[in-house]
Amino acid sequence: MNHRSHLIPCTIALIILSAPALRGPFAAQQPRAETPETVMVTFHAKPGSEADLARVIARHWDTARSLNLVLDTPQVTLRGTEDGDKTYFVHVFTWRDGAIPDSAPVAIQAIWTEMNRLVESRGNRPGLQFTEVSIVAR
Repeated sequence: MNHRSHLIPCTIALIILSAPALRGPFAAQQPRAETPETVMVTFHAKPGSEADLARVIARHWDTARSLNLVLDTPQVTLRGTEDGDKTYFVHVFTWRDGAIPDSAPVAIQAIWTEMNRLVESRGNRPGLQFTEVSIVAR
């Protein structure tokens, strides 16, 4: 057997080992693609906390943008009343990745704690309601 005949099996083995599709569970994990998530958050403001809550919602958006957690797409904050004179806010925005809220930075978690102090439950609804939505038109 000459030297070249030994190289062929070795070359084939190197090709097989370097092909990610053929390595199965031993392949290096590929980074997961980001999947944006648009959310609608409803805040049922405690009486007397409306102005503070509006400021905290705005600070949440500014902080999330500065940390590159949200898409730089239009966001909207709405204010309304329910049950006669009880104020609520709705904030619609898009997380850069739907996994972000599950592992949010400390700065965002601190804002969420503050938000929770400024809202109240109403009927069977929690003080903060999160709904995943999709944008139909802009």
